[in-house]
Amino acid sequence: MMKLRKASAVLLCLTLATSLLAACGSSKEGESAAGGNTSEAAKDVKKEGFPIVSQPLTLKMMSQDAGLADWNKMPVLQEMEKLTGIKMEYQLSPLDSYETKKNLVFASGNLPDVFFAADLKPAEQVTYGTQGVLIPLDPYIDGGYAPNLKKIFDEHPEIRKSFTTPDGHIYALPNIDLSAVWYRGPMWYNGKFLKKLGVTELPKTTDELYTYLKRVKDEDANGNGKQDEVPLASVKLDDLRMYFLGFWGIYGEAYYADKEGKVHYTPQEEGYKGYLTFMNKLWKDNLLDHETFSQTDEQKKAKGKNNQVALFSDYFPYFTLGGEPSEDNPMMTPVKSEIADSPVYGKHPGLSTRGTFAITSSNPNPEATMRWVDYIYSYEGATLFSQGPENLLWKYKNKDTHEKEWLPVPGGGDREEYKGTITPNYAILIPGMNSSELTKGLRSTFDEWIDKENKEKLVPIAKSPFPNVYLTDAEQTEATALLSDLNTYVIQMEAKFVTGQEPLSNWDKYVAQLKKMGSDRIVELYQAAHDR
Repeated sequence: MMKLRKASAVLLCLTLATSLLAACGSSKEGESAAGGNTSEAAKDVKKEGFPIVSQPLTLKMMSQDAGLADWNKMPVLQEMEKLTGIKMEYQLSPLDSYETKKNLVFASGNLPDVFFAADLKPAEQVTYGTQGVLIPLDPYIDGGYAPNLKKIFDEHPEIRKSFTTPDGHIYALPNIDLSAVWYRGPMWYNGKFLKKLGVTELPKTTDELYTYLKRVKDEDANGNGKQDEVPLASVKLDDLRMYFLGFWGIYGEAYYADKEGKVHYTPQEEGYKGYLTFMNKLWKDNLLDHETFSQTDEQKKAKGKNNQVALFSDYFPYFTLGGEPSEDNPMMTPVKSEIADSPVYGKHPGLSTRGTFAITSSNPNPEATMRWVDYIYSYEGATLFSQGPENLLWKYKNKDTHEKEWLPVPGGGDREEYKGTITPNYAILIPGMNSSELTKGLRSTFDEWIDKENKEKLVPIAKSPFPNVYLTDAEQTEATALLSDLNTYVIQMEAKFVTGQEPLSNWDKYVAQLKKMGSDRIVELYQAAHDR
């Protein structure tokens, strides 16, 4: 888990154009965000400069919590209170119980003033926004209380569209990273196995991949004299499905839009059948781990650290194989199948698909709250939440060029784990933006190698699976009910097809059942949302 958190920290530091960082001009002081009548609370809010309010303001914030430190003592949040004049009272929930707690809070009506690291699904934004539980944020964005975010929206109108609900309002804010590549951790080869088998050129087709995995099994790739190699390791296929579907031209696990804008439901596509056929072949020949559907991620990693695994998914290879970051274990190049226009790679869309920040109807001062969160969309605010306050873990080498350098970790120990004690931006997705400017001078040679692997192997074939769209309330209710049953059936049948419990000769029967359960209706609903 700690390794995954490290990955998140690295992934959130990719390039966003520096032009996004400057704040745009604000409106005149005293104008109401809603346009006209100035609220008593708004009169105390500055649209420029700090502190935001002249009179102390206390707000209740609900968030997820990684559990590493008391948020009241986190230097980043203490700095925010000192800078803005706004004190937050934290209502925190552990990561594994946050979803349940969030649902209970909405059901009870006992609302916080703010949801932070909110993980608000599109359906929740639409439902609670139209009910008035979450307030529209666009009047405050356009009213001069979010100059940094407004500039990003103006320069990238597609981001604004992606977070605008069918009634024309924005009820939650995204995390923005326009150069993000990974939707999930990619696939990696065990470099020791490649070297032992004399492989100098990575597989380029599904046939070549099969041949390599067969060699791993038959030729004692780990050199211990036992046939204990695991050519392809997985946990319930969740970690590799997205990557492998790309070999058959598919870049979305549930649905995706092709280059003509036509929506497809993945589990009934011919490419999905090709994926199942290949995985079944690997299973029959004992090349796909036969513990795939029963093991945990920790058990998979134990095999990796025991030098048994040849090909696997993780954020970084050393998370599975152990040891230190190195360039010895190459990223898998997606391979071509019999399907035309393959391979493809389903890339990260560049912004969160769920809302990270929302203001509730209980909030006494939305104008001040919007200015508070807008700071995290600036270079200074994003740096604070990403790296902590200056002179704690880092310092400037050249402030004008934003170049920084690391300082020793206070008390020694792991830098990322220490970071989790000073900022909430750790193991949870918070509002804000990510930019290369945030880590200028702080990146390692391993970081640069990852960028190179991405650029060579994934970026040229990368496609975003589906834009962030909103269904209407009625459409969302229908889609949620249909997908609940469809997803359960698809996952069950995937395992049966792969393990041979269900022969692939029953494919047509399976597709007919999907259509009976409403798969074509899902296509209609998401096609309409896509077209809107």
